[in-house]
Amino acid sequence: MATANVVTPQSEDFPKWYQDVVAKAEMADNGPVRGTMVIRPHGYAIWERMVAEVDRRIKRAGAQNAYFPLFIPQSYLAKEAEHVEGFSPELAVVTVAGGEELAEPVVVRPTSETVIGEYMAKWIQSHRDLPLLLNQWANVVRWEMRPRLFLRSSEFLWQEGHTAHASAEDASAYARKIHTEVYNDFILNVLAIPTFLGIKPPSERFAGATNTMTCEGMMKDGKALQMATSHELGQNFARAFDIVFQSDAGESAHCYTTSWGSSTRMVGGLIMAHGDDRGLIIPPRLAPTQVVVMAVRDGDEAVDAACASLVTALDNADVRVTLDRGRGSFGRRVTDIELKGFPLRIEVGPRDLAEGVVNVVRRDTGEKTLVALADVAVTTTTLLEAIQADLLATALHRRDSLTVDVATVEEAIAAAQTGFARLAWDLVTPEIEKQLKGEALTVRCLQRADGSMPDHEKEAGLTCIIAKSY
Repeated sequence: MATANVVTPQSEDFPKWYQDVVAKAEMADNGPVRGTMVIRPHGYAIWERMVAEVDRRIKRAGAQNAYFPLFIPQSYLAKEAEHVEGFSPELAVVTVAGGEELAEPVVVRPTSETVIGEYMAKWIQSHRDLPLLLNQWANVVRWEMRPRLFLRSSEFLWQEGHTAHASAEDASAYARKIHTEVYNDFILNVLAIPTFLGIKPPSERFAGATNTMTCEGMMKDGKALQMATSHELGQNFARAFDIVFQSDAGESAHCYTTSWGSSTRMVGGLIMAHGDDRGLIIPPRLAPTQVVVMAVRDGDEAVDAACASLVTALDNADVRVTLDRGRGSFGRRVTDIELKGFPLRIEVGPRDLAEGVVNVVRRDTGEKTLVALADVAVTTTTLLEAIQADLLATALHRRDSLTVDVATVEEAIAAAQTGFARLAWDLVTPEIEKQLKGEALTVRCLQRADGSMPDHEKEAGLTCIIAKSY
C-alpha cells in the first residue's frame, strides 16, 4: 500500500518529516499563543506512560511527590544571582493582576529551585530531617524564541526533583542515583534509546549548579538531544535561602542541594530516535497500545467475533490492546495505525480465519507472520519483547557507527556534521568552545575513557562528545 507520501521522507527534509509526524500522527498542535502547545490524546497517552514509568523509579529512589506554586516572587530569583542571570532572557513576568499593578512582580516558574528552597528552609531544622527528597510533576514557562513542538516550547510539562542533604558526598551520590537508576534506566530500557552519560562542561552547566550530569541521545539525523539532566547545587541555594540544619553534635551548617528533571522533550526524542518514513514507532514497553486488532472486512459476523475474542485473550495476557474501529478503507486504516506507531497489528480476515490463522504485522520492520488463533497471545508477547530489543540494538548501532574518535578540533568539526565526535577534553579551551559554537556545535558532555561519568571536569584523561544539537 502507498504510504510514502503521507509524511515527508527523512532523507529529503528531516525537520519537515518531524513536523509531519507530530501533526499526522495526531501527537500535538500549536497553541493559540506563539510557542505554546496543545498535546492531543495520542501524544498525551504516550506522555502518561512516560510519567508512570519515571514516577515509579523516582519513588523507588525514595523521593516523594509534592506541589509548589506556579507564581514565584521575583525577589526569590534575585537571591541567587547566577540563577536569575541564567534564566533572565526566558522569564515570563506578571506585573498586573486583578486589574491592578502588583507591588512586586511575580515570575511564572521557569524551574522551582528558589520557591522550593524557601520552603526547605522552613521545613528543615535538624539532621533528622535530612535527606529531604522531593519531586513535583508540573508545567514550567521559558519564553522560547524558536519553538518546536515537544522539543522547545514556551510552556512544557516535566518533573523536577529537589533534594537537601547533610553532606556534599550524600548529595552527589543521590544525584547520580537519579541519573543512572531513574533516567538512564528509563531511557535505555523503556524508550530504547542509548545515551552517553557524562557531565556538562562549566560553560554548559545549569545556572547556579556546581555540576550538571546529562543523558545525550543521538537522533536519526545525527544530532544530539539532551534527554534529562541532574544537578549538584553545592551550598549555593542553601546559602541564598538559609537552608540550615543542626548536626547531631549541635552545630549549625548549610545543606547541600540537588535538582533534576525530565520533560515532554522526551516525546520529541522518541519520535526522532525511532520514527521512519511511515511515521512514529513506539517501543512496546512504552506504547499505550501495544497491539491493534483490526478486521480486514467490516460487518463480517465471524470476523467481528474473532476480533472481540482476540482482544479479550490479549487483555488477559496483560497486553495493552485495542480494537480498531476506524472508518474508511482497509488501506487508509492501516496507514493511520502505522502513522501512530503501535508496535503490532493483527489483521483478521475471513479467508485467513477460515484456516484458523490471523496475520500479525510488526510496525518496525513490516514483517508479517501468519499465526494460529490459539497461539496469538504467546506469539504476541514474544514479538513485543523482540521489537523492544531490536529497536534498542538498531539505535545503539546507529549511535556507535556515527560516533567518531578524532585527534584534532578540525577533525571534530568535520565529523560532527553527520554525527558525534569524541575528542580529548584537554584540547578544548574556552576559545575552542567559541569556535565550535560558531560552527553550530557544542560540547555535549565529558566522559572518562571507559565511558563512565567523571566527578569533575578537571580529571585527567577525559574525552568530550561534540555534536550539533536540538
